[in-house]
Amino acid sequence: MCSTYGVGMDEHEMHRRVSDARVARLATVTSDGRPHIVPCCIALSGDVVYSAIDAKPKSTMAVRRLANLRANPHAALLIDHYSDDWSTLWWVRLDGEGRVLEGGAERAAAIVLLTQKYPVYVTEPPQGAVVAIDIDDWRGWP
Repeated sequence: MCSTYGVGMDEHEMHRRVSDARVARLATVTSDGRPHIVPCCIALSGDVVYSAIDAKPKSTMAVRRLANLRANPHAALLIDHYSDDWSTLWWVRLDGEGRVLEGGAERAAAIVLLTQKYPVYVTEPPQGAVVAIDIDDWRGWP
C-alpha cells in the first residue's frame, strides 16, 4: 500500500498519534450520497486501521457504517486533539478504502489488537463485524 503524507507533522508523529488515540470519528457515505460519521475505537497496524462493532447499546449489530462501506468503500477517519491552549491543537485525517470483516484470520488479528488497547474488550470482546480501512492518504496538522 502506497501512502501519501500531508504537510504539517511528519509520518512517524502521525502514526504515533493515531496509535495512541482512544477515539476517532469514522466517516462513510450513505447510499444517497450523504456523509455519515460516528465515533469509534481504533487500532492501527501499518497502513490499516481497525474498528469493531462491539456490545455498546445499539438497536442492531448491522449498523449503518457496514452497509455504507459495502455499497461505497470510500471512508475517512479523523483523530484530533482540542485544548483551550491552541498551540497544542492537532488533527490527523486518514482517507482510504473500507472493508467489512465478518470472520477469518484478519478479523481475529484485529480483535487481538483492539483487546490489547481497550481493557473493556478483555471481558466483553466485540462480537460484530470489524471495519478495516486500508489507508492510502495521511494528512495532518499542524
